[in-house]
Amino acid sequence: MIALKDNLLVRVVSEIHDPVTTTDELIPSGETSSYRSNPLGLAEFTLSRKDPEYVARAKAIRDDENKRREDASCDGLSSDTVNAVKKVSEKFSDMTLQNTELGSTIFAVKPGDGSAREQAASCQRVLGGCANIANEYATKRYRSNLINWGMLPFIIKEGDLPFKNLDYIFIPGIKNAVETKAEVIKAYAVKEEGLKEFDLTLGDLTDEERQIILKGCLINYNRV
Repeated sequence: MIALKDNLLVRVVSEIHDPVTTTDELIPSGETSSYRSNPLGLAEFTLSRKDPEYVARAKAIRDDENKRREDASCDGLSSDTVNAVKKVSEKFSDMTLQNTELGSTIFAVKPGDGSAREQAASCQRVLGGCANIANEYATKRYRSNLINWGMLPFIIKEGDLPFKNLDYIFIPGIKNAVETKAEVIKAYAVKEEGLKEFDLTLGDLTDEERQIILKGCLINYNRV
């Protein structure tokens, strides 16, 4: 896991409108028990009961991020990601693949209810998740687990979403926003007709939580 980049370009790979999403729905128990020491194997079950297409979609954008890290160019990236990068760069000329991390996100109304299993967050991260977007988080523990794995716990106001499943979302200056404790974070849904601006927040973050996110995860934060 790498330190937070200046900008973030994420793809929405699951959209869940149930009133509450439990940790057992995020990563099922039972059949996954034998994979608890195998993070890659366990991650294959993420959201399997709610959205069977999630894993493949998350892996696709994760592959793009891995290629970006190799040479920070558009060569070899998926056509969807290339098109999104081009649309974003039309408005944000200082956006480059060197200063922008690629990843996935999900929207859920109120995720994280139930047990405090860390895997509910870690499996998303293993699959390239950079953030969650929610109206609220069901438990402090799930939100803390997201932060400890370097994922941004975004909050969006209730109402019609400005994005839909498979849309890309560009969040410029996210590193600076975390550093300066910005109350409102501007984001842009990448649409065929252009970029659609909307607001996100991160709720209350402690100084330590901000440093964990900036470092990329709790492991990086604690590394001497």
